[in-house]
Amino acid sequence: MLRVYRRSVPGKELPPKASAGVEPFQHPDVGRLTVEGREKALAVGRHAEAAEGELGPHQSRADAGGRHTGELPAELIFDSQLTTHENLSKLNQQGIFFITLRRRSRKMLGEIYSRPASAWQRITLDSLTRTFRTPRVLDEHVTLQGYDGPLRQLTVIDLGHEEPTVLLTNHLKIGQAVLITRYAQRMLIENNISEAIQFFHLDALSSRVGLKVDFDLQLTLMASSLYRLMARRIGREYQRAQPKTIFRNLLDLSAKVEIETTRVIVTIDKRAHNPCLVASGLADKPARMPWFGDKQLHIRFA
Repeated sequence: MLRVYRRSVPGKELPPKASAGVEPFQHPDVGRLTVEGREKALAVGRHAEAAEGELGPHQSRADAGGRHTGELPAELIFDSQLTTHENLSKLNQQGIFFITLRRRSRKMLGEIYSRPASAWQRITLDSLTRTFRTPRVLDEHVTLQGYDGPLRQLTVIDLGHEEPTVLLTNHLKIGQAVLITRYAQRMLIENNISEAIQFFHLDALSSRVGLKVDFDLQLTLMASSLYRLMARRIGREYQRAQPKTIFRNLLDLSAKVEIETTRVIVTIDKRAHNPCLVASGLADKPARMPWFGDKQLHIRFA
């Protein structure tokens, strides 16, 4: 399953799950294309055609919810394996903006490392959560065989990777920091999808019936949100921890449970990570359980 990320068409409303007051530019739509390895180079073009509604006999429906806008996407963000230089040129002629990685050859790496220090520009990324916020960028226009039109190449180092990151785009006026952050959003989406599959088992739905599948997805979203809220409440190193880490350190534990007439007392056994739960204040006040005779839940630590 290959995924292509598409910016919402300007002027259209945000998807229902998007946060209010946030620009559409910050919420890529996830398009899905089922293709075999030999068809990877055609995937991006197929996604654009499917989003517009023009499907060939062997083309898959794109757009995560099966919705088609009837218009070409405003922007596509994808991996370098999903297209060719000729297809990039076609996207440019169609007026579709794109951001993609460029494959790095030994010759290209040698040319990059041979550039003088004066050719590089130090920039600051706006995101406050990044560890590497001040990479160096080499911003230049390049020509590629099979591509007709202006093409911009951003080579980025000091971004936390061993080798330079090389981006190709037909965005000629957008700032460097915006482009780099924009492409990084693709990786965040990939991480969220991986998390939903590996920990919440999103790929193991309980039924083929649409109603049950929708219910499974809704429960997954609720569970993921609850983990994020808990991580934010605890703070410290857990603020950016994955759900599997939160579960292993803070929730997968043993305790003594006492059920009384009006309350339930849960005494958690001693664990190295209990101080994080104590400091968060999650157990300071009893929680009401209307589904269990309206008893009060009291959490204590041994």
